[in-house]
Amino acid sequence: MTSYTVEYITDKLKQHLETTHLQSVEDMSDGCGAKFNALIVSDKFEGIPLLERHRMVNTVLSTELKTIHAFTMKTITSKQYHDLQNK
Repeated sequence: MTSYTVEYITDKLKQHLETTHLQSVEDMSDGCGAKFNALIVSDKFEGIPLLERHRMVNTVLSTELKTIHAFTMKTITSKQYHDLQNK
């Protein structure tokens, strides 16, 4: 079984989704690299429905998701992130 690191997942998402912010990319599996949680902020999500945003992330991580048991994500645009920060 291949394990993945927070840094690996973060770098891959930044590269492919041109993220403006990645928050809480977190290994929830006590270091074995099989369960992650992430807040992914990208302008590529603008005008894209939630389900399609998740599909975009799943496509980027298609190889990794074959061995990652769980990947919980929240996908928002830069504007949505800014609005959340200003509440």
